Amino acid sequence: MFLHQHPYPPFLFRGVEKLIVGTLPPPRFTSRELKEGDVDFCYGSRDGQLWPILDRIFQLGLVFETTDKAIQQRKQFLKKYKIGICDIVELAERQKVDASDLGMQNVQLRDMLGYLERFPSVHTLLFTGGNSKNGPEYFFRRHLKAHGLQLERVSDQVPRIHKFLHPITQKSVKTVSLIAPSGAANRAVGSLREYKEHKDRNPEFNTLDFRVLQYQKFF
Repeated sequence: MFLHQHPYPPFLFRGVEKLIVGTLPPPRFTSRELKEGDVDFCYGSRDGQLWPILDRIFQLGLVFETTDKAIQQRKQFLKKYKIGICDIVELAERQKVDASDLGMQNVQLRDMLGYLERFPSVHTLLFTGGNSKNGPEYFFRRHLKAHGLQLERVSDQVPRIHKFLHPITQKSVKTVSLIAPSGAANRAVGSLREYKEHKDRNPEFNTLDFRVLQYQKFF
């Protein structure tokens, strides 16, 4: 049994307004067996698409390498745009050592409501995935339910938008369930009507292009 501990604490700071919320990075980040091209920071997998997406949206000129420069570039960007990162899973067990969300067992969640109480400037949670089992929205719903709360639907169009009222701060917080920035979600992207329409107009249009269009609306 592999104990998959999140290797990074939440990246939060005074004045943060939006939080990127995922689950866990690939197990190699926990076992400290990074590959060439990985960045030793949240969403730093060389196979992940979050930073390439943000790099295109904001024209950041990011380096994709296992260096302190790469880490600092990402931290500076997040602080400048008041974006934090607070993945919802703290710990999980795995029979098979891979990055599959479905493979997580005996999951321990972070106290998201507690973080939102400490940082009441947060008004939006950006889920890197939807409500499929063991996805970030799925776990967040479970977290809210444990506190007698639930999400209220705002829009059922992709990306789905919800909101909830924090019981302590009494602030309304919006949630947006983005298409996951991983290759595993490409099949789901390809089935979307909006993607097919873009593809018909431009055969060179791809799943990364689609994510860029979707993400830039909310970042």
